[in-house]
Amino acid sequence: MTDVTGAPVATVDALHTLFHSELGGHEQVVLCQDRASGLKAVIALHSTALGPALGGTRFYPYASEQDAVADALNLSRGMSYKNAMAGLDHGGGKAVIIGDSEQFEGSQRTELLLAYGRFVASLGGRYVTACDVGTYVADMDVVARECRWTTGRSPENGGAGDSSVLTAFGVFQGMRASARHLWGDPSLRGRKVGIAGVGKVGHHLVEHLLQDGASVVITDVRDDSVLRITDRHPEVTVAADTDALIRAEGLDVYAPCALGGALNDDSVPVLTAQVVCGAANNQLAHPGVEKDLADRGILYAPDYVVNAGGVIQVADELHGFDFERSKTKAAKIFDTTLSIFARAKDDGIPPAAAADRIAEQRISEARLH
Repeated sequence: MTDVTGAPVATVDALHTLFHSELGGHEQVVLCQDRASGLKAVIALHSTALGPALGGTRFYPYASEQDAVADALNLSRGMSYKNAMAGLDHGGGKAVIIGDSEQFEGSQRTELLLAYGRFVASLGGRYVTACDVGTYVADMDVVARECRWTTGRSPENGGAGDSSVLTAFGVFQGMRASARHLWGDPSLRGRKVGIAGVGKVGHHLVEHLLQDGASVVITDVRDDSVLRITDRHPEVTVAADTDALIRAEGLDVYAPCALGGALNDDSVPVLTAQVVCGAANNQLAHPGVEKDLADRGILYAPDYVVNAGGVIQVADELHGFDFERSKTKAAKIFDTTLSIFARAKDDGIPPAAAADRIAEQRISEARLH
C-alpha cells in the first residue's frame, strides 16, 4: 500500500512511475511538504521483510519532482539488496529532500530538517534514516531532535559519527577481493586506480590505496576536493574529468564514487580498466549494462555489496556503537564479494545478477517466515 502524506509534491507522471514502472513494488512512499520551512521530500520504503527499513537521506537539487521520486524508489530498492547482502536485519528505505543543500544554511536549514524529522517520526520506526549525499552528521543531530529513528549522529549525541570511514574501508575490501579474483593477489600494490569523486568517501579510499602501494588518479567536479588530496599527496595525479579518467592508459581499477549511472552506454565502451569497484550507488545506468561489462571482460563488483560499510556502521549505532565490531563486520565484504564472483562463475551470469539472486533469496525467505 502506498501512503501519500502531506501536500502533494509529485506530478501524475511521478505517481505513474511508482505504480507502473520497473521501479515499482514498494511497500510505502511518503510525499512530504512543509511550506513554512520549504521542505519537499520523498521517503520510499521498498521492503521491511528483514526489519525496519534503513537508508540515508539525500539532499539534492533534482531537475523535477519526477526525478526525485524515481531516485528515491531506485535508491530504496538498492538499500533492500544492500542490507540483505550485508547480513543486516533491516529492509530498504531511502529519502530525498528536493533542493540545493548548499543553499540551505543556519536557521533555515535547521527548520527544514526538524520538519523532515517529524515526517520520519510519523512512520513510527518503519524507517530509520541516516546521512547521504548532501547531508551530514550535524544534520542528523538536528533530525534526531524530532525523531529517535535517526542514525549517523555525532559521538557527543550518542552516534557513530562519519559513516564514510567504513564505507571507504568496505569498498577497499571489495577492491582487494576483485584483485584476488582477477589477478590472484588481493594487494593493489603497483596497480593504477582511478577514482571519480573524492568527497566524503573518495578521499578516505585514496588513503587506503596509497597505503597499499597503489598508484592513484583522481577527478572531481569540485576543485577544493581535489586540492585536499593533492596538497597532502602530491604523488596523486589528476585527470581533467571523468571521461579522461576512464580512458586513461594503463588503468587497472575504476572506482565511481560520486552519483549513480556512471556505467552507461557511453562510458562502458571506452573504459580501459579491468575492474570496476566504487562507492557510488546505482552505478549501472540501466539493465543490460552488467552484461556489456562482462562481454568486455571487465569485472564489476556490485556497488551495493562493496559500499555497505556505512550502513553496517549506522545499523550498529542502533545497538550501542562499537567501531571495532563494525569494522570487523565491514571486513567481511571481502569474503562476500568473492562469494558473488564464485556464484556468477558457477551460474554463468554477471556478478550483478548473482548478487541480486542472493539478496532476493534472503528477502523472500524472510517474507515466508
